[in-house]
Amino acid sequence: MRKLTITFILALFLALTSQAKVQSISKPTQDSEQLRLQDMLMLFLQRHIADAVGDYYYPQILNFKPYVNPWDYEVIQTKRVNDFRGFLLEITLLVEPSDGGHNIPVGKDCITFQISVGPSVKLVKYKHLATYELPLDLIK
Repeated sequence: MRKLTITFILALFLALTSQAKVQSISKPTQDSEQLRLQDMLMLFLQRHIADAVGDYYYPQILNFKPYVNPWDYEVIQTKRVNDFRGFLLEITLLVEPSDGGHNIPVGKDCITFQISVGPSVKLVKYKHLATYELPLDLIK
């Protein structure tokens, strides 16, 4: 039942935001149905985002696994992989991981996940865009 609910929420979110490209708009200043659905999706994806970011930065770049707050992302694109009403979906996010304690941003990354029935989440593409200048105690 829980998996069915998560799948329904995910499908509803992607249906509401099924534009080919989501334009960057200023940060929302009030709550909306779409924002709540987007936040639910980010909570669902949080563990997968943390795993992908952690695997990239630790231990090669940083001496810890960075953290991505559920509000520190931008949905770049959503799409259906297998045509109308197909339940193989992709979402591309722009994230800025931080040190987790003082919220010092450590970089910028573009992550694409494929989401399917199950629900199943698979990392499709990880592109590191920038590493920010960091205090020496954060660098490996």
